[in-house]
Amino acid sequence: MDELKAIFASNLIKLRTEAGLTQAELGEKIHYSDKSVSKWERAEAIPDAYVLTLLAAEFGVTVNDLLTDDGKWEPEVEELRKSVTYSRLFIVLCAIAGIWCFAIVSFVVLWIVSGLNWTVLLTAIPLTLITVLVFNSIWNHGHRNMYIIGLIVLCLILLLFLVLHQWQIFLVLIPAEIVVYLACNIRKQKV
Repeated sequence: MDELKAIFASNLIKLRTEAGLTQAELGEKIHYSDKSVSKWERAEAIPDAYVLTLLAAEFGVTVNDLLTDDGKWEPEVEELRKSVTYSRLFIVLCAIAGIWCFAIVSFVVLWIVSGLNWTVLLTAIPLTLITVLVFNSIWNHGHRNMYIIGLIVLCLILLLFLVLHQWQIFLVLIPAEIVVYLACNIRKQKV
């Protein structure tokens, strides 16, 4: 379905730009908003059959022409795919930057007020990894989550060591990582 959306988006972009129309002008002609046209061109949705017939009539093509990849416009489809990837990366980087800005401001305020040491700032590391874990679960269906969770456990144990200054805390590391490995490899069995 995603491929069909990308093909339709590429065809719509080509036909609209060849006709010299903006998204708003095209939307006005078919009685839809420019936001709908933008959504179609970003390959986030595909219009229903009625709108497809309106678009086909507007551009003097068939509905099949709108939904068929004839190989001419492949670079535009690739550009759509790349823009989605860059948007996701930008979202993750913005979230991580927000976490670190909050951590730095919190550290400075707490340092001024109560004289806390620098280890408080390191709490942003597991928060960053948890954010990466959430986005990875959403966009990559949890692939490689085991490694991210393992890093979170390692960071938490290192933080405890830096706060408590007790080397014995590292005795928990190997069993904790084994639990992460086993928990991430639980599979349903066929009965």
